[in-house]
Amino acid sequence: MLAVILVICGATVLTSCSKDDDNKKIVTPQPKEYFTLWNQCEALTVLQDYVKDVTDPNSKNYIKEEDRIATFDMDGTFVGELYPTYFEYNLLEYRALDDPAYKDIAPEDVKEAAQAIRDFVRNGKKLPDHFDMIHAYAAAKAYSGMTPAQFDAYVKAYAALPANGFSGMTYGQSFYKPMLQVFDYLKDNGFTYYVVSGSDRFICRALVESIGIPSNRVIGMDVKLMSSSQGSEAGVDYTMSQKEDLVRTDELIIKNLKTNKVLQISQEIGKVPVLSFGNSSGDCAMHNYCMGNKTYKTATFMLVADDDARDHADLAEGARREAKWREAGYHVISMKNDFKTIYGDGVVKVDFTF
Repeated sequence: MLAVILVICGATVLTSCSKDDDNKKIVTPQPKEYFTLWNQCEALTVLQDYVKDVTDPNSKNYIKEEDRIATFDMDGTFVGELYPTYFEYNLLEYRALDDPAYKDIAPEDVKEAAQAIRDFVRNGKKLPDHFDMIHAYAAAKAYSGMTPAQFDAYVKAYAALPANGFSGMTYGQSFYKPMLQVFDYLKDNGFTYYVVSGSDRFICRALVESIGIPSNRVIGMDVKLMSSSQGSEAGVDYTMSQKEDLVRTDELIIKNLKTNKVLQISQEIGKVPVLSFGNSSGDCAMHNYCMGNKTYKTATFMLVADDDARDHADLAEGARREAKWREAGYHVISMKNDFKTIYGDGVVKVDFTF
């Protein structure tokens, strides 16, 4: 111990201190690193500059926290899309053509839609025109009668299978890891983000649960639900009992693409987004809605699948899309140039197996 004599108001006070105290240092917290999986790039600079500007109370572009709304498409924007096609397409193909509990009783139009997906994936045949709607009606039928819990378990069971076209990854793990860092960054800066997808709402909920996105922030394709004992009686006339479950029906309510995304955002969020992220023409209306925000500064981003070494990509299509998105005023995210990794360590692109 080191003795210290203090003179306070004429009185002598003997105290002591430890040598350990002399060695204590003030530790300054280090700023959180958000984008460790990104290369420095134009899109990232735009995003960071935008967020710094609109969260600065002294900026003319300041946005109140309750109005910091960001919307994200799912497939191809933060979930792998080309393995070998949309998750919900793969799921329907399995349901109608391979699931031993269903394939023998699947309606003919459901089988036809599933076969079109299989022919597209395995033989490179073109999908029929307006296949997004053909699929939507078929999918509504394919899972009719399931409770939400049963359907959630069904989706998760399929998502646990190895992702075709990759080693080291299941379908349910096929998130673009750099894009997950965008969620983290926006959350810490007071943004609320929503998934606005063309895929079935309940499929989206099952997939994004593992990355912490609440189910009430997911908007997607919808089918009508009904009470398990409701029968043909209208919901306004029927009183559900405590012992009943909800079940999916075969009635499609909405395919959440293009302008339908805008309509659903308005219906369910009630505010015009200030940030929007997508990857395809199905997201353009959502982006344009965001850019048309008359109150706040906005920014929109399109991710381009232009990496055929780490993912399955159509380079010609990627180049065409990049030119189109830039012309529309969207900021472009390049998977090849902007991402240090796509799916994380240990995931390798391989040939498809059938």
